[in-house]
Amino acid sequence: MQQQAAPIGIFDSGYGGLTVMQEIVKALPQYDYIYLGDNARTPYGNRSFDTIYEYTLQAVNWFFKQGCQLVILACNTASAKALRTIQQKDLPIIAPDRRVLGVIRPTTEAIGSFTHTKEVGIVATKGTVNSNSYPIEINKFFPQVKVYQHACPMWVPLVENNEHEKPGADYFIQQDINALLTAGPNIDVLLLGCTHYPLLKQKIKQYLPAQVQLLAQGEIVAQSLVQYLQRHPEIEAVCSKNGSRSFNTTDDTTDFDNHAVIFYGEKIDSQHVILS
Repeated sequence: MQQQAAPIGIFDSGYGGLTVMQEIVKALPQYDYIYLGDNARTPYGNRSFDTIYEYTLQAVNWFFKQGCQLVILACNTASAKALRTIQQKDLPIIAPDRRVLGVIRPTTEAIGSFTHTKEVGIVATKGTVNSNSYPIEINKFFPQVKVYQHACPMWVPLVENNEHEKPGADYFIQQDINALLTAGPNIDVLLLGCTHYPLLKQKIKQYLPAQVQLLAQGEIVAQSLVQYLQRHPEIEAVCSKNGSRSFNTTDDTTDFDNHAVIFYGEKIDSQHVILS
């Protein structure tokens, strides 16, 4: 039976996924997109594997009810703690013809081509660091690359409270970067393993040696999606192409719209949804 063409779903626990969506839309503007932020239950970073899996599966099911054939988990924590289970356990039963993709694999497939010292640093939330998803995935593609991780629990609150460009942010950023580089002085690539962190890029660069390249996920994920759709014409064919974007949140829409401007770079008008 022919599937109805529908938007590409993009999910995040809050606002950060908008930085990934921004790059995806830039690379593939002709497609329709639905964004959902689970702001009522954010942050995911400190929650258990089981809870994050449950919340993420609820979101995936919501996207499927909207008709989406392809869903991107633009959230590192959800990608780290829920994606594999959803792909292996749930999709074969609930939607074998639909696809759910994450942001960790495309990033880890590419990171080895950026490093010369074969030592890379990852800054991320506590949940992503504790999952060890980045070292595990990088090791599959680049076993010779050594990975240093560092959790930065203050960075997301700084961004979400619009404090990320103020002097107070410098203390935490400098402290975290110094801790990472003390552990791995030969690091020559630093990956921002959280979708909030691109908003801190300018401040992070101030505390990085000139030889350390800073990578954000959005552009890598967007190019990976371009290639994925080329490799999978059966999925590409069921992604609608009217250039539309819609935004949804599980929390207050006014608050979401006000914060979303920081991440997406333009005004949006969101709708409220309930996940269960």
